[in-house]
Amino acid sequence: MPNAQCPMPSPQSLVPNPQSHMPKHLSLTALSNIRLVATDMDGTLTRRGKFTPALLQALEDLAAANIKVLIVTGRSAGWVSGLSSLMPVAGAMAENGGLYFPPGNQKPVVLTSIPDLAKHRQHLAITFEKLQTQFPQIQESVDNRFRITDWTFDVAALSQDELQTLDYLCQQMGWGFTYSNVQCHIKPQGQDKAVGLLQVLREYLPDYSPEEIVTVGDSPNDESLFDRRYFPISVGVANVLEYADKLQHQPVYITTAAEGEGFCELSSYIFQSFHIPN
Repeated sequence: MPNAQCPMPSPQSLVPNPQSHMPKHLSLTALSNIRLVATDMDGTLTRRGKFTPALLQALEDLAAANIKVLIVTGRSAGWVSGLSSLMPVAGAMAENGGLYFPPGNQKPVVLTSIPDLAKHRQHLAITFEKLQTQFPQIQESVDNRFRITDWTFDVAALSQDELQTLDYLCQQMGWGFTYSNVQCHIKPQGQDKAVGLLQVLREYLPDYSPEEIVTVGDSPNDESLFDRRYFPISVGVANVLEYADKLQHQPVYITTAAEGEGFCELSSYIFQSFHIPN
């Protein structure tokens, strides 16, 4: 049973996203089939940047119920390497689909094809310097030195128009671009969370069907996880509504609570689904 620290939601707690064209009521039967939760971290598992005791208990409860949790974050390889070994998760993906850290302190797998990582970093640095000529206020993120596949700078104080311009400039220079509530990412074109997750599922977790997976997020860099062509069951924690008009792919359902409490709400709802009659 789930720990009392995660409150049990009412049947109406997890609501359909009004931006979505999906059914109007969440199917408890569909949730009862969930065996893997692929979730963003910052703003989805955290609360004001920290993990709460309730969240950690929710992860423990899911693991005890044999429901695997895979973290799919934009955080750096260096940061995720420590996280994945300390938390009760079935592995983690870093840098928006760039790397996969299997469970058990195994060597990370680079998911994006990069022939020469050293030259790749040099090219990213040059691209960032070019962006700084037009946006002198952007600052390299503190964790950027621990990255492998992408380059990050802080998103703070950038307007939506500026973010769109940065996206355009990166595309013009042959790079992809995305952002979260924490950072902006210069990345290889085609590298995103869905592409990386699909590769991990295909090569390392082949026993899970799409109907057994729920994807969870809160920011524009999670948008590919909401693509229902690949992930028919997706959930946004309530703070995703801040970006509702900026996402082409919308989560199917949205929690009533924000950040880590929203994930806690979802996990409790999954446990509630176990008790419906067959």
